[in-house]
Amino acid sequence: MTDRPSMPRQPPPEIDTGVAHPARVWNYFLGGKDYFPADQRAADQLLQLMPSLVKAARADREFLVRAVRFLAGEAGIRQFLDIGTGLPTANNTHEIAQAVAPTSRIVYVDNDPLVLVHARALLTSTPDGSTDYIEADLRYPDKILDGASATLDFGQPIALMLLGVVNFIVDDTQAHAIVDRLVGALPSGSYLAMAHPTHEVDRERAEQVTRRWNERGGAPIRVRSREELASFFEGLELVEPGVVSASQWRPDPANRDPIVAVSTYCAVGRKP
Repeated sequence: MTDRPSMPRQPPPEIDTGVAHPARVWNYFLGGKDYFPADQRAADQLLQLMPSLVKAARADREFLVRAVRFLAGEAGIRQFLDIGTGLPTANNTHEIAQAVAPTSRIVYVDNDPLVLVHARALLTSTPDGSTDYIEADLRYPDKILDGASATLDFGQPIALMLLGVVNFIVDDTQAHAIVDRLVGALPSGSYLAMAHPTHEVDRERAEQVTRRWNERGGAPIRVRSREELASFFEGLELVEPGVVSASQWRPDPANRDPIVAVSTYCAVGRKP
């Protein structure tokens, strides 16, 4: 897939176009076109507070690319469970994984009806691989696991991708219970990849952005520290370089631009 999908002229009735939605705001940050005026207004207001949000969004996406290449290549993973998929754009998980290993199987999960509208763009696959889409909420991991089992073999290693989604589970106890349930269902040799916003980079502006977003009445978010993100990997073997800014995780050696820390931490860990 090379072209980004277009916003439908008449969105499904369950989509509230008057309230900013995280997936659409993120799409705006990434330079996409799948957003409504309310999303653009909210995004522009956040960018006034913290212009580096664009860099953070793009660093998060670039982390996904590098992590999936590592997982499909060096780690030999052939199955991916991508929760919190977001709107399709360039370099989706299946495109990256199947470019390395055409037999890769990918299951996408999201609960945004607009993502469902565009899910056909996520269901392209190589003839030897497979893709599927499940409409489900991260808060219901058993539903996700049950649906994913139709495509993924839970007797073989799986890469669980949780990029920019656990921050919507603001309660720590609930967040850990969900991640533990998902990781617990994976066999030995599986991997967890996470990216999560933090206030430890550009603290004052990050806290302003979080406060502004939460005041708007949309899905509340929670930023977490490096230590808090690392706690989700307890019992796993962290892949080098550990928990770092998304821009600093195994950067492309061909990129000669200065590596600047962004307000998103990330990590990849292997289940023994």
